[in-house]
Amino acid sequence: MVKIKFTKGELKKQRDSLKQFLHFLPVLQLKKQQLQLEIQKIRMTLSLKIKDIDNVEDEVSGWAGFLNEGSDIVSEWVKKGTVVTGVFNIAGVNVPVFERVDFEETEYDLFLTPLWIDRAIDRIRGLVALLEEKKVIRKQLEILETELRITTQRVNLFEKIKIPECRENIRLIRIYLGDQQTNAVGRSKIAKAKIEKLALVGQV
Repeated sequence: MVKIKFTKGELKKQRDSLKQFLHFLPVLQLKKQQLQLEIQKIRMTLSLKIKDIDNVEDEVSGWAGFLNEGSDIVSEWVKKGTVVTGVFNIAGVNVPVFERVDFEETEYDLFLTPLWIDRAIDRIRGLVALLEEKKVIRKQLEILETELRITTQRVNLFEKIKIPECRENIRLIRIYLGDQQTNAVGRSKIAKAKIEKLALVGQV
């Protein structure tokens, strides 16, 4: 515990600090609740995205054996392009948001390739996009969970340490200043009594 001065100035300082902590605590508590809610939503979104990925992988695995027939074409068309993301603010925290994957467009001879190539390319590109989106969602979780941990630490600091500490300091300073005032009044009465006594003696 930090050593305090038992003065009126210190009393004002402690009261101002307490007022500040009491003002910001509800803001931090609200932010904590918002973060918890958003994390819960994102976890649900991630769970659904993983199911989508599993479904596409199951579909692709059904005809994956045919890829050998046009594997060079397919691999050329599903090369990961540029992952485009935006930024979204959640409870005062900027997180990345998946928008799309831009694939390089390449040409191939329609007469020399199997008919199923178009669908294969489309589905595999869709799978790549889903996998990239999953990475971005995991990054959202990582950022928000870190922010939640920091916010929770601050809430605990205010609730369990700073606010009780300020209240205790205020209590101690008020007791001390009250005692000082009582002692001063007592000394004043004694001095007054002595003066009055001396005055009476002088009159005799």
